[in-house]
Amino acid sequence: MTDNQVVSPNPPLDFEGWTCPLPLRDYPTIVMGHGSGGKLMADLIEHLFAPQFANDLLGQMGDATTIQFQISNFKFQMAFTTDSFVVRPLFFPGGNIGELAVNGTVNDLAMRGARPLYLSAGFILEEGLPMDALGHIAASMARACRKAGVQLVAGDTKVVGKGQGDGVYINTSGIGAIPEGVDIGPTRAQPGDVVLVSGTMGDHGVAVMSVREGIEFETALKSDTAPLWGLVEAMLAVDAGAVHVLRDPTRGGLGVTLNEIARASQVGIALDERTIPVKPAVSSACEMLGLDPLYVANEGKLIAIVAPDKANALLSAMRAHEFGHEAAVVGRIVAEHRGIVTARTGIGGTRVVDVPAGELLPRIC
Repeated sequence: MTDNQVVSPNPPLDFEGWTCPLPLRDYPTIVMGHGSGGKLMADLIEHLFAPQFANDLLGQMGDATTIQFQISNFKFQMAFTTDSFVVRPLFFPGGNIGELAVNGTVNDLAMRGARPLYLSAGFILEEGLPMDALGHIAASMARACRKAGVQLVAGDTKVVGKGQGDGVYINTSGIGAIPEGVDIGPTRAQPGDVVLVSGTMGDHGVAVMSVREGIEFETALKSDTAPLWGLVEAMLAVDAGAVHVLRDPTRGGLGVTLNEIARASQVGIALDERTIPVKPAVSSACEMLGLDPLYVANEGKLIAIVAPDKANALLSAMRAHEFGHEAAVVGRIVAEHRGIVTARTGIGGTRVVDVPAGELLPRIC
C-alpha cells in the first residue's frame, strides 16, 4: 500500500468481476474536484481508469497519443486526441464553447508536434436551448475550423431533458500528422532545458469568471482561445529536435501543467515568478477572487521545454508569431527536487508550486 492510499471501512464495489479501488482519497462519490485537473482528478485517472484500460499507447499520458503506422516500407506517425467541453457560460468575452472545442482539440494535437487534420464533434443538447444560440455556436466552430486548417468529418447529436444539461456539451476528437523527425512528449524534459511560455497566463479563466461573477474592470478581459499549430510550426522550423516538451496550460494552469511535466520526466522545475507574464487586469481579478494566476487556465498559450542552446532562437521565433508576441523565459529544468516545481518569488524567497487537491475554477473549459 502506498502512502497516499486510504483504507476504507466499506468493501470495494464489484460489478461482474470488476473491482474498483474506491474510495479515492476517501471520496466514495464523485465530486466537482475530480474534474478540476488537480490531485483528485489525478487520483481518479491513476487509480480507477488507467488500471482498467492499461496499454502502452494510453500510458503516454500526453495531450494527445502518438501512434506509429507502417504501410509496406513507409512509416509515419499520427496523433489522436479527444476532449469534452462543459464551459459555463456558453458565451464569454473573446469566444464561446464552439470555437473553444475546436481550438482546444487542435492544440492538444499541436502539443505533440502534429499538424491537425480532421475532427469529429458530438453535441449533447439540452431541451429548451435557443436555436439561435446553437446556430451561433455551430457557425463559430466552422470559422474556427477554417482558421485552424482542419475539417470536421464526423459528428453525433443527442438531446437530454430540460434541467439535465447546461444548454450544450461538446465532445471533440482529432487526428493530426506528425512530421518526420519530430519527437515531442511529456517525458523528454532534461536538466538544463529552458522553460518558455508563449504569453500571459490566466487570461481564459479570468475572462470566464468575470462574466460568471458579474465583475467589471477598466480593461476589457477576453479569453485567449486560439489555434496554436502555426506557432508550433514556426518553432519546429527553427530546430525540431530542440523542442522537447510542449503543453497547453488549460485546467490547472501553468502550475498544475508544470507539475505533470516534472513527474512525467522525473526532473525538478525552477521558476522565476518575476518573469511570468500576467496582465495587470488578470492579476487584479485574481487578487479580488482569491486566486493564484499560476493555477488559472489559458486556452491559447503553450509551455515549451527546449534545449538551452536553442532557447533564444526559439524565443525569437515565438515572438515573431501573432500568438507569441509576449513569449518569455520563465524557468529551467533542474536535476534537484525531482517531481517538484519551485518558484522564486518577487521578494526573493522560494515557494513550492504544488498541485491543488480540489477545484479552483469550475466549468471554464
